[in-house]
Amino acid sequence: MSIEVLTFGCRLNTYESEAMRDLATRALAGDASAAGHAGAIVVNTCAVTAEAERQARQAIRRAHRDNPGARIIVTGCAAQIAPDRWAALPGVERVIGNADKLKPATWAALDVPPAPVTDIMAATETAAHLVTEFAGRARAFVQVQQGCDHRCTFCVIPFGRGPSRSVPIGAIVEQVRALVAAGYREVVLTGVDITSYGPDLPGRPSLGQMVRRLLALVPDLPRLRLSSLDPVEVDDDLWRLIAEEARLMPHLHLSLQHGADLILKRMKRRHLRADAIALAARARRLRPDVVFGADLIAGFPTETEDHLAETLALVEDCGLSFLHVFPYSERPGTPAARMPQLPMAVRKERAARLRQAGARAAARLLHARIGQEEAVLFEHADRGHTEHFAPLRLTRGEARPGEIRRVRVTGATDDALLAEAA
Repeated sequence: MSIEVLTFGCRLNTYESEAMRDLATRALAGDASAAGHAGAIVVNTCAVTAEAERQARQAIRRAHRDNPGARIIVTGCAAQIAPDRWAALPGVERVIGNADKLKPATWAALDVPPAPVTDIMAATETAAHLVTEFAGRARAFVQVQQGCDHRCTFCVIPFGRGPSRSVPIGAIVEQVRALVAAGYREVVLTGVDITSYGPDLPGRPSLGQMVRRLLALVPDLPRLRLSSLDPVEVDDDLWRLIAEEARLMPHLHLSLQHGADLILKRMKRRHLRADAIALAARARRLRPDVVFGADLIAGFPTETEDHLAETLALVEDCGLSFLHVFPYSERPGTPAARMPQLPMAVRKERAARLRQAGARAAARLLHARIGQEEAVLFEHADRGHTEHFAPLRLTRGEARPGEIRRVRVTGATDDALLAEAA
């Protein structure tokens, strides 16, 4: 019986989708009644924006139309927050909550009438699962943290993910060792708010302490990358690793969201504009070749043109090169949804201007790398990413997917480096 997983949203969802693929495959392989079934389609939803939800609903309708006999199982943040709404879509057989989707017992009981989605706010631990294969990928994602204790006014994710919980260091080390043994050359540590790692564990290790121990205990791991960091929660151990550890990639993705202090306060963020600039300056002093990505929201309620100008200027002030830009999307039940809203057309137009600024910054970085030698992890025979997560394409020759190869950059487009294989 075939298992298809459709993933929407963040890197944590990518990790969890692979865990569910493995769990479902194992469970259904031993289910005699599944032999004549048309297959299962697991839809792992995202609730960050209304657009992410719309895309998931569209995918479910398409899956039911194209595979009318398939089991459709829906999970993820959007399904956790509004399970009845997703259960009512055509073809949906079961909705599984975020607290249960990584439990083997859940997938072993698919022929049992579904239980209600459990209260994610009562979750106290992460579900450990060893993932050793990521479909179609050369890098692997490892969940180190789950949930969020903060309450940004625009964000509904805490209600989909529950309180912050950390994965014990031993389990992380076991997972990374298994991935290295399976041939993965790069691991990305992911979670909802990874800089909040540790206070719920014995000894209260920080993110930096966990990363330091992980690298010491898995010396064969060539490349480690971190997902989104909060600007005011980078601990001293992590700063030392940024300065001294070559295996920690010189690419930091920052959860900034905006460049105007008034909007940051209305978002209930924990940092101000000056904090973001100070973090970028400190990281660059410690590691001059570091590059930055950032999440930014355009069109937040009450945002003015002057506020947008501060965000545009932040791209230059922090030296941001890779932007993830979202037009603000009001989420039901969040404080920001009750604030005075900007027209959607204004939000989209401002997001487009931010993306244009990001595209110019990325192009400057790429063109400045011409003539440099880069260590590239190849995801395909002709494409990969450098240590700075810059995309690179071979114009001649091939590489083996999954290998790290040093190449000299011979040119650049506005969205990729160009090189020739030796």
